[in-house]
Amino acid sequence: MDRERLEEQIEALDEISEICDREGVEVVLVAGDVFDTYLPPAEAEEVFYCTVKKLAGEHRAVVVVSGNHDDGVRVAAAAALAEEHGIYIFGNQPTVMRTGSDRPVHVVASGEGYILLENEKGERLYINALPYPNEARFKEEKTEETYPEKVARWISRGEAGYDKAAAHIILSHLFVAGGKTSESERDIDLGGARAVPVRLFPEGAYVALGHLHKKQKLGESVYYSGSLLQYSFDEANTQKCVIVFDTQGNAVNNIREVPLRSGKKLVRLECNGVPEALALLPQYENSYIELTLHLDAPLSSMETQALGDANRGLVSLIALVAGGESTELVCRSRLSSRELFSEYYQSVYGTEADGALTEAFLSLLTEEV
Repeated sequence: MDRERLEEQIEALDEISEICDREGVEVVLVAGDVFDTYLPPAEAEEVFYCTVKKLAGEHRAVVVVSGNHDDGVRVAAAAALAEEHGIYIFGNQPTVMRTGSDRPVHVVASGEGYILLENEKGERLYINALPYPNEARFKEEKTEETYPEKVARWISRGEAGYDKAAAHIILSHLFVAGGKTSESERDIDLGGARAVPVRLFPEGAYVALGHLHKKQKLGESVYYSGSLLQYSFDEANTQKCVIVFDTQGNAVNNIREVPLRSGKKLVRLECNGVPEALALLPQYENSYIELTLHLDAPLSSMETQALGDANRGLVSLIALVAGGESTELVCRSRLSSRELFSEYYQSVYGTEADGALTEAFLSLLTEEV
């Protein structure tokens, strides 16, 4: 909604580093969507590289898979250098990591799409690392296989080195059927054709997923840790977290959520009239606010200005006038790709785009990511 949140993201990432120190974390899993766009600003790339280096430190391993918002090639461009710091980045292509590092947590075996890590105690962790998968990214021709069948095959490729002696992790960026979406996710990424069933994942594996912004658990051991910050107002009452777990032999146990306190909170308020709102707004400092106002008459420009001055975090104002229609101050960044296309088509041709054309457009976007 046109607000710069990089400083909040830095704060959240620093908090995660503190959690790693406090919890004695040895391996950090990053499940994709490192960036929001294929061409992130240089400041965002700098934050990413500085953060993963800090997370790895002298003792940890960090394993990263690219998401659908990432350019996998770009994210993995520094992979050869990153490996020297215990950072293992999986972009678009099946990747084999080097072995033989003298770091406390190091790679002892690797193949296409997997690594086997070992710490100084000899404890091992097997990670099947599958970046956001589609045919274009993996340079495969289209076939009669369904998307779930393809994903099952790609997961199977990363299982090639698993011998059941180590704790078993699937690290990927997927939309699992039954997952709860939020308003900040993009519709083109979440169509039913790209959903996969929980049964695709190997039994007994801990599945660490990115893609959905709400933390949630699906099935026995399939987890979305969610985004680091609240990015839409339907998450106003949710607590952001990271997920921490222990391993013992080939078992994953003591799975727990550690809350994140960083960043501004998103707040939904509802008031009867401007005076009530002016009294309430100052109570929510360091927040972004969506305000629904029940009114007897439309807002004047002076009233709108007064509301904005009462709290600079007011980013969405919905005015409900008795006996009339509601009006809302909307940023285009809140609109889905379908809504944006419909609005654009209407502005150019003066009529609604038919369903087939809209679906073709959305399908094209899916191919690009």
